[in-house]
Amino acid sequence: MARPKKQFQQLLEEIDTTPWGPAEQALVAQAVSLAQEIGDDRLEYQARMRQTASANMGGATDVMLNSFAWCLARHDADPVRFPADIDNGGADLMWQFKWMASALRSSPAFSQEQITAVLDDMEAHYRKAGLGMSGVLTARFEDAWDAGRIEDAERLRVQLEATPRDEHSHCDACSRSQVAGFFVDTDRDPEAIRLVEEMIEGGFSCGEEPEHALSRVLLPYLRAERFDEAKTAHLRSYRLAKDNPDNLTIVANNIVFCAVSGNEARALSLVERHLGWLAHDDLNVDAHFAALSAFAFALDRVAAAGHGETPVRGADAAALLPFFGAHDGAWTASALAAACWAAAERIGAEFDARDGGDAHAERLRRLRGLAGVSYDVPIRSDAFVEPVSAAFPADADAWFDRVVELADYGTEPETLAALPHAFGVTDAEKHARLQSIRVAVLVAGDRLDEARALLPERVAALRAAGDDAQADLEERLGLATFGDASPGAAAALDRELADDAALPPRSRGDLAISRASLHLKAEEYDAALDLAERAHRGFAEADDTRHVHSTSLLAVFALLQSERLERALGHLDRLLLEDGLGAGHRARALEIRARIRGGQGEFAAGAADADEAGRTLAGIGADSALAATHMLAGALWEDAGDAEKAVNRYRTAAHLVGREGGDLSGIDFRLARAMLATGDAAEAAELFGDVLRREEEAEVPEGSRAVTVMMLARSLASSGEFGQAVGAFGYAAELYGAAEEGPDQALALSQQARILARFEEHADAIELLETAAEIVRRTPDAVGAVTEVLHDLAQAYAGQQDERAFALLDEVAALATEHEAGWLLADVTDSRARAFAGLGRVDEAVSAALTAADGFLTLGDAGASGGSELFAARVLAGNDRGADAVAIYRTVLEHAAEIPPLRQVAALELGDVLEALGRTAEAAEARAIAEA
Repeated sequence: MARPKKQFQQLLEEIDTTPWGPAEQALVAQAVSLAQEIGDDRLEYQARMRQTASANMGGATDVMLNSFAWCLARHDADPVRFPADIDNGGADLMWQFKWMASALRSSPAFSQEQITAVLDDMEAHYRKAGLGMSGVLTARFEDAWDAGRIEDAERLRVQLEATPRDEHSHCDACSRSQVAGFFVDTDRDPEAIRLVEEMIEGGFSCGEEPEHALSRVLLPYLRAERFDEAKTAHLRSYRLAKDNPDNLTIVANNIVFCAVSGNEARALSLVERHLGWLAHDDLNVDAHFAALSAFAFALDRVAAAGHGETPVRGADAAALLPFFGAHDGAWTASALAAACWAAAERIGAEFDARDGGDAHAERLRRLRGLAGVSYDVPIRSDAFVEPVSAAFPADADAWFDRVVELADYGTEPETLAALPHAFGVTDAEKHARLQSIRVAVLVAGDRLDEARALLPERVAALRAAGDDAQADLEERLGLATFGDASPGAAAALDRELADDAALPPRSRGDLAISRASLHLKAEEYDAALDLAERAHRGFAEADDTRHVHSTSLLAVFALLQSERLERALGHLDRLLLEDGLGAGHRARALEIRARIRGGQGEFAAGAADADEAGRTLAGIGADSALAATHMLAGALWEDAGDAEKAVNRYRTAAHLVGREGGDLSGIDFRLARAMLATGDAAEAAELFGDVLRREEEAEVPEGSRAVTVMMLARSLASSGEFGQAVGAFGYAAELYGAAEEGPDQALALSQQARILARFEEHADAIELLETAAEIVRRTPDAVGAVTEVLHDLAQAYAGQQDERAFALLDEVAALATEHEAGWLLADVTDSRARAFAGLGRVDEAVSAALTAADGFLTLGDAGASGGSELFAARVLAGNDRGADAVAIYRTVLEHAAEIPPLRQVAALELGDVLEALGRTAEAAEARAIAEA
């Protein structure tokens, strides 16, 4: 058994270093199973102690109860062989006792007598072990509070507050959160907020904290009209809670917040995302009650906002049948709200019957009392998107028009779906055209056998329309006139083209455009253009405007493929000015022109084209193309520097793709990036986190994941979540390292170091930067990364008065000179000035700062120039050389004429320097500039 026991010990070591989650749970289960195979109950005890904790963190209540009971029985029988504390750094058996009472209380399947027995047993064990009563009082307080025995709960809270804390007390984070929740329930909002803010300021955290505490004070913040704090608390709470099904109650609190803060669309999104969590833990029924109540309330608000008929995705899952019952069709928001209220009421009644009170009924009454309460705290990550599809055509002729427009654009799914509705037309020529479109779409989809089987119907329709010449032609050529590139098709078309004089103009045009299409597929662009011109003449002679426009677009494709962009653009400009241009052709032409303009740097013009293309596509019901068009518009608006418009386009694209169950990762990444650019950093962090989770589940390569983590880290830093940002930058560095992308790894480490330096962790920051410098020097061709990392390290050295900074600054300056990077050269010269100043080398500092200022000014950056000059002036003033500083301050005022903040600061400082020199009149004049 030596080898299995060694394997067991290795498993324990891995468990103790693996974060909570599915991977850790699987390891624990493996350890329990292995211990049972070995037949050693002491080993099984070690495994099951870990299993109890694992199940508690993962919301597997049945596993937790069974595991704890097994361990407690062994401990009671032989406390020496099965000690309460197994010295693994985790919760000991007496600590785990606290979870048991809470678990039993969370399900009405357990009676109050059973709960009381567990609490009494817990107290007996604590007293026997000589432990303090803080943990026991906490459990009894929780029991009284949840059962609605508020007077008992308040008495126990006061007693708990007076009881000395010990190693089995709740941690600072959990105890504050718990009492804050009780204060909210007993209408003591200010006290609740105070406790939570003390917890946040103190940096206290635990397994589900601070996210639970933050969720508890969301409504108190709103009631106090502290809307910014409420929004920040919600975004942080939800981001931390959203990936663990055991956090269902926390999510429920956040959903209620969204519903009352004017974010009904976000509330609906969260309901859809977390409905499935109801089936996660059958015994955590109290969490089901909280979630169902929140879902019901939120969906009522969705209905009140005019979206009651919106389908709720995921509500029809089989696992949710025990909650909602069977239902015909999709659950709408209004229907599901009623089902959620009913389920919550049923569960609440079971709890109240168990507890002999009305605590759960009172919670429902309080929640329903918020129905008329509303606050305006906009969160932009979710929004209702108005329907974008066209109106349903009224008759077969209207469907015919729709089919033609869809086919002209080239969207196969909608064309095939619309065709059956149009075949009711009575006009023979229209019927023949529909047959042509159907065959062409099937050929484009490589469904050749289906297309070939329909040819006789197409030929018959042509003859019925009196077009025998075209019917004869298609009988001879088969699918060749519909884009079939099978062997022999090109030769057959060439034979017909060589002797087409006797054909009607439209048939000549059809032959030419069919052959041109094959030339295009074969990358024979000049031949395609020649035949496009020939087709154009035939269709024009036949007055077939639609096919004339099709031919123009084919010519555009040929020109683009042969990189004759200006000619292609000219064709598009002329085409878009044509009278009678159909919606399908217009949308395609606009989309192509948008891409060309984007490629030429005309981003706003391209975005406007993409927007118009989207509106046109919506008008003809081309739903499958809409998302891509909105993505194009979003990307172009983003490149144009209008992130606000990009957000709106990406959000619409996400709605369209999500509606069809498509992959949202790429869209959400772009949406998050645009939101970060608009200043919505916390919302961006949430979206980047969602993208990262999906990428990790899909096992996306490390380098790609690292890009997402970097954006997440930047969002966290921008939203003030610096601790989380440091960890994210570190994770990005690990991923880049695994992907062997050294320059990016170094940049991630450098960003991590900047945050550490901000919080005075200079030694750690320098160590990271030295590692980054070592990494980045291995890839000298990555000049941007090399200069950024070395510059950061130089500045870090300078901040510690370390003269190694100067050699690095020289190296960066040399690279800036070599690569003609003028702004970088000025910037590194400014850094040199600050390094000199830190060492007390005043004249060298001033000279370097003024040189940097000149460099910035030459490049037109008056703000940076003024900053360097202001630094020079401050160095002089701070070293008793105020008279010398005056002239430089005046230069700053001159250069900062268009930069009010810089001008104001310089004027005030100049006034102070002049006052110290005894030049009071001049000081007053300077201060007057600041006040102007």
